[in-house]
Amino acid sequence: MFKFEGLLARRYLVPTPFAPRIILSQNARSDLHSLIRAHSTPQSLALRSRMVLRAADIDQPSNLQISRELGCGNHTVSKWRRRYLDLGLPGLQDAVRPGRPKTIAPPIRVQVVSVASSLPQDQDRPVTRWSLDEIATALLETLGTNPISRSSIWRILQAVDLKPHKSEYWLNSHDEDFDAKAQTICQLYVSALESFKHGRLVICCDEKSGMQVLGRKAPTKPARPAQCERREHEYIRRGTRVLIHSLAVATGQIAWTIGATRKATDFVAHLRRAYQSLPRLKRYDWVMDNLNTHWSLDVCRLVARWCNIPFEPEQLKKGVQRRAFLSNPNHRHVFHFTPTHGSWLNQAELFFGVLQRRFLARGSFSSLKDFERRLERYLKNYNARHAHPYRWTYTGEPLIRDTPFSRTRRQQRHGRAGFSPRPKRFERLLYSSRPYRRRAA
Repeated sequence: MFKFEGLLARRYLVPTPFAPRIILSQNARSDLHSLIRAHSTPQSLALRSRMVLRAADIDQPSNLQISRELGCGNHTVSKWRRRYLDLGLPGLQDAVRPGRPKTIAPPIRVQVVSVASSLPQDQDRPVTRWSLDEIATALLETLGTNPISRSSIWRILQAVDLKPHKSEYWLNSHDEDFDAKAQTICQLYVSALESFKHGRLVICCDEKSGMQVLGRKAPTKPARPAQCERREHEYIRRGTRVLIHSLAVATGQIAWTIGATRKATDFVAHLRRAYQSLPRLKRYDWVMDNLNTHWSLDVCRLVARWCNIPFEPEQLKKGVQRRAFLSNPNHRHVFHFTPTHGSWLNQAELFFGVLQRRFLARGSFSSLKDFERRLERYLKNYNARHAHPYRWTYTGEPLIRDTPFSRTRRQQRHGRAGFSPRPKRFERLLYSSRPYRRRAA
């Protein structure tokens, strides 16, 4: 006869394993709550965070109770509960899986990267840009390797963040004295405020040519609740104007001239007007680019009159002679020309960006006179209310990229770089930035 009492006794005598208790600090609890609230957190990671938080509650719930509340299996709760106790917050990530063994040998991978890092002409290819098919053909014909699929080539290139199909322009300055000129100009900017106190003013000059005076065929409709401002797509081109302006680096004040052309006579007239509107000091340093109107014979004549020195046009027939005359440090007015392809060193470009955003971008003008009148009003208002010295941070040293690795999830996962824009919340908690050594200032 079968005895149920003995069976039940043996069943209840088996010891039941208790779930390990989790005790969370205030910082750990805050990190888990932030992961749950963040919209960018993967839902699998958010669910595991909820399991840990529920397991750390005062009532000490069992795995079965947590699984019923969160709608998952009790074995899943037990797994992530123990993973968190053993590894902490990084333990909530998926473990690295070995996957299928690699079938492409490392030398072949190096060859793929080498071909993609060269120009198609160097590999005797008729095309001017790489594609996956072209790389596979070059490997097969030139190097004699085994056929490689397009997807395999794509994975190899993605692992090293190599994109041979993309291209961008870059501009190289061929000025041999680029470093010396850049350091001189940057030193003027850095010491502009102190020099201004001692009677020396730094001025940046530049022209904004070809400003289009546009008028919309229909009036602009202002913004309304739940509706942005609307502008007519079609426009009427009423002409162009040129703005020549000089920016006092120490104060941010500007002097300007509005006209239809930017000839040498226009620039000389602007220099006269700027000199009259700027404060009278002992010395003036003018920063400008290498436009030919900036070192014309008329400019040399004007500077000679300002400095009370003899003007000898026979010795100023060539551009090199004129620039050397204007750059003479013994003069009261000294011109500093930016390096070739280095007009970005001119602070006057910064004001042009402000002008484009605040005045030109959405302007609609009825005529050229209306444009000049409104531009004059804007410039006067800028001098009265918004003029300020720009904060110049470039010191003339070589530019070094802060992030040596590009923006790929694979490299982020391995903690190889910290990127901008700011990484997501769970990335900041789980993938720490690599501590690069920065050169001491």
